[in-house]
Amino acid sequence: MSAIPSVPRSARTRSWWGWGYTDAHPNDAECAAMGALLPGTLARPLPIPRIADLPIARPAVTPPPSLAHLATGDPRARAAHAMGKAYRDVIRALRARPGRIPDLVAHPTGDREVADLLDWAGEHDVAVIPFGGGSSVVGGVEYRGDAHRAVLSLDLTSMDRVLEIDTAGRSAHIQAGALGPVLEEQLRPHGLTLRHFPQSFEFSTLGGWLATRAGGHYATGRTHIDDFVQSLRVITPAGAGTSWRLPASGAGPSPDRLFLGSEGALGVITEAWMRVQERPRHKASASVAFTDFHRALDAVRAIAQSDLAPANCRLLDPGEALLSGASHDGSSVLVLGFESATGPVGDRLASAVELARAHSGRVEMPSADRDASAGSAVSAWRSAFLRMPYLRDGLARMGAVVETFETAATWDKIPALIDAVRTEVGAAALKITGHPATVNCRLTHVYPDGAAPYFTVAVAGRPGDEVEVWDDIKAVAGEILYRHRATITHHHAVGRDHRAGYDLQRPEPFALALRAAKDALDPYRILNPGVLLD
Repeated sequence: MSAIPSVPRSARTRSWWGWGYTDAHPNDAECAAMGALLPGTLARPLPIPRIADLPIARPAVTPPPSLAHLATGDPRARAAHAMGKAYRDVIRALRARPGRIPDLVAHPTGDREVADLLDWAGEHDVAVIPFGGGSSVVGGVEYRGDAHRAVLSLDLTSMDRVLEIDTAGRSAHIQAGALGPVLEEQLRPHGLTLRHFPQSFEFSTLGGWLATRAGGHYATGRTHIDDFVQSLRVITPAGAGTSWRLPASGAGPSPDRLFLGSEGALGVITEAWMRVQERPRHKASASVAFTDFHRALDAVRAIAQSDLAPANCRLLDPGEALLSGASHDGSSVLVLGFESATGPVGDRLASAVELARAHSGRVEMPSADRDASAGSAVSAWRSAFLRMPYLRDGLARMGAVVETFETAATWDKIPALIDAVRTEVGAAALKITGHPATVNCRLTHVYPDGAAPYFTVAVAGRPGDEVEVWDDIKAVAGEILYRHRATITHHHAVGRDHRAGYDLQRPEPFALALRAAKDALDPYRILNPGVLLD
C-alpha cells in the first residue's frame, strides 16, 4: 500500500450564486439571445447578484477559542454555503432572496475536529449542514426554518487526500472532501480511476456522492456510487464508527447501507475505502437515429438486456436531440459508447448497433478512435451535456423557469410515464404561466428491468414569482411519478425538495426505523434538519 501526495486545486473562481466557474457563465448578450428563443421572457437579463445586496446578519454564535481557527463568519463564504445549485437556488440569489444564510462556515482537517465541532454544536443548539462541493439540486445543503439558534456549514473540502492505495485489492482509502478532479489526479499516476463521473464531477465530492447515493455518467453496470463502496468511516454526535473492509458479507444488515443516502442527517462521512479500476485504454462510440421514439425505447431495452454492458447508452428524444445539437431533423438519437482497460470493444459496439438496426435505427458510422467522432452527434451531445447548467443559469437571468427532474421505473411503465410527463407537465406549465413550455426527455441510465428518464422543462416564468412557478410545476411532476410508481429521484437525492415524494415512497416500518436511528445517532437533532425526516 502507498500514500499519495496532495494535488493543488484549480485557480479558477467558483461562482457563489450559480453553476461552476464565473468565467464560463454566458454574458448579457448571450443571455438575451437565449431568452429570445423562449417567448415571454424578460427584455434584458437580471444583473449578476452581489453579496453586498444580501441580508447577511452578524453571526448569532461565536465558536470557542479551541475551534475558532476552523470557522469563519466572512460574508462571501457564508453566501457561497447558503444554498446549492438548483434552479430555485439560482433564481433566489438573482432576486436577493437566499433564505437563511449560515452563521459560520467551518473547514475541519480531520476526524477529531469534525467530532469537536459536532460536540460544540450540540451543546449550543447550532444546526450543522454537512457541505461538500455544494452542487445539490434538491435543497440538500441549506437550512430552512428557525428552530435552531444558529447554523454552521461544515465544509469538508480540506479533507481531500487519497490516503492509501491497495493495488492488490484495487481499492483506495480516500477522504470524503475530495472533489472529483482532485481525487482522480491522485489516482492517475497509478493507472487507476474510481470511474464515477456525474455531471457535477468538477464541483462535487466523494462524501457528497456517498451521502446522496449519486449516479455517475455511465449508463449500465456500476452506475451508482454504492457499487464502489468497500468501507465507510462516519462521525456522529453519538460517536464514530468504521465498517470493515470486505469484498462482500452476509452478516446482517450492512452498516454502510445506513449511511449511504443519509444526506448528512445521521452522521458525517469522513473517509471511505472505494473500489477502483484500471483506466480504460480502448473506446468506441456510435450514434443511432430513430424516427419513432417508442421503437427507440425498444432498442434501448434490447441492448440493456443483452450482456454487452455499454458505458454509454443514452437516448435523446427529438427535443433533447435538437437542444444538444445531436439531430436537427426531428429524430430521436441513441448515443452508444463502449470502453475497456483490457481489450478492443469494437465487436461489442457492432453487436449493439445491430440490435438498434433491428428496431429501425439509422446508424452513424461507428468509430473506435476517441477523436474521430468530433463534430458527430456523440461529440455534440457530450459538449452540450457539460455546458447545459451554465445555459440554464443564463436563461434564469432572463426570467425563464428552466430545470430538470429525473426518475426511474420498470420497463412496463416507461412509455406511459414519459408520455404522461410530457403531456401533463406541459399543460400544467401553460396553465400556471400562460406560456407554452418545452418538456424534453432523455434516458440517462438503463437496466435490464427498467430505465431512468431525465426531463428538462423550460418556460417563461412570472417575473418575481419564478420559484413559486417551478414549485407548482414540480408538484405536478411529483404526482405523476407517484401515480406511475416511479421513484421520486434516481440520482439527485431527496434533500428538502423531494421530501413529500420520499415520504410517500418509503414503507412506514422503514420510516419508523429511520426515525429511531436519527434519535440514537443525533439526539440533539442538529444534523441537516429537515432532510429525509423531521
